[in-house]
Amino acid sequence: MIENESNYSSKNYRTPDGAPSDIVIFTILSTEKSSVKKSLPKRELYVMLIQRKVWPFIGKWALPGGFTKETETMYECAQRELKEETAVDEVHLQYFNVYSTPGRDPRGWIISHAFLALVNEKVLKGRKAAVDAVDVRLVPIREALNMDLAFDHRQILEDALLKVRQEMLTTTIAKEFLPEEFTISELYQVIQTVVPEFEERNFVRKITSTQSRKGIIEEVRNHNGDLKTSNLYSQRAAQLYRFTELEPHLSLYK
Repeated sequence: MIENESNYSSKNYRTPDGAPSDIVIFTILSTEKSSVKKSLPKRELYVMLIQRKVWPFIGKWALPGGFTKETETMYECAQRELKEETAVDEVHLQYFNVYSTPGRDPRGWIISHAFLALVNEKVLKGRKAAVDAVDVRLVPIREALNMDLAFDHRQILEDALLKVRQEMLTTTIAKEFLPEEFTISELYQVIQTVVPEFEERNFVRKITSTQSRKGIIEEVRNHNGDLKTSNLYSQRAAQLYRFTELEPHLSLYK
């Protein structure tokens, strides 16, 4: 029988037992070094995890998330669950993948949609466990990747990390973790915090002169038009820069 509007029935189809949103929230924590010699603060990448208080995986650490209601979109679900489980609100989330491996969830056929965000630590200061969470913590990414996380959340975390590392190298997301005026060393350190393997000896020239990147940052000048410098984290004064409104438009052929 050919299906049409008059004979269609959803009962003819097996539907998932649930469609949750899972959320990966990254942040960078800074710690000032206790040293007589001036140096950049220590920066480290963290991810926010919750400790589950309901079945399945009671007591295990997991990414925030929960089931979508019929009255909301996946994105709205992610926003709601993040607020309900961690009290974190007003975070712009980015969709990045769907997870549907059979058996990924003991509750049945569960298809999860994953979202991520790299946000400033200040946004997460009011975090607290609620609803299905016993605790909520910021965990160093290197430690989180070695934890026995619930469901397939380690895989989701690994995929999100790869995505955010790509964005750190292709967008201006680093500005979220820098003062309005910063040195090249500070920018370089933020990038390496997210992408440890990143090394570029000609970083200054590439970020200020390469055609595909030129104009993304600019030198800061005072009201007299003189170049501004800072020796906050170095013995010698270093030039200050700031981001412009431009976003990089990179090409494989440039």
